[in-house]
Amino acid sequence: MVIALFEFLLRTDIDVEEWEQTFERMVALASEMPGFISLDGYDAPDGMRLAVVRFASEEALEAWKNHPEHAEAQARGRDAFFDAYKVTVASPVIREYESQRAGAGDTAG
Repeated sequence: MVIALFEFLLRTDIDVEEWEQTFERMVALASEMPGFISLDGYDAPDGMRLAVVRFASEEALEAWKNHPEHAEAQARGRDAFFDAYKVTVASPVIREYESQRAGAGDTAG
């Protein structure tokens, strides 16, 4: 598995509707890529955002990075959406484990 961390700070003067449409399209497009595992997003109180994207292999991540529509969105992001961004790619995963308390996440009640 390969994990890409995409940290970014949006400009204050962006076209919010264009940003939201672009972001939603990129999530949909990434989800359709062979080798895509998951995408999770987080917002920090200071405005910094983080997307954690998991792919099955470096080749799958490279295919996503180089997808023509994604490349266009990257250029648009640099020109119109981002004040700052940072991409970190991590591979291999050294360790992964999880735990969930019994009943956690249940919505019945």
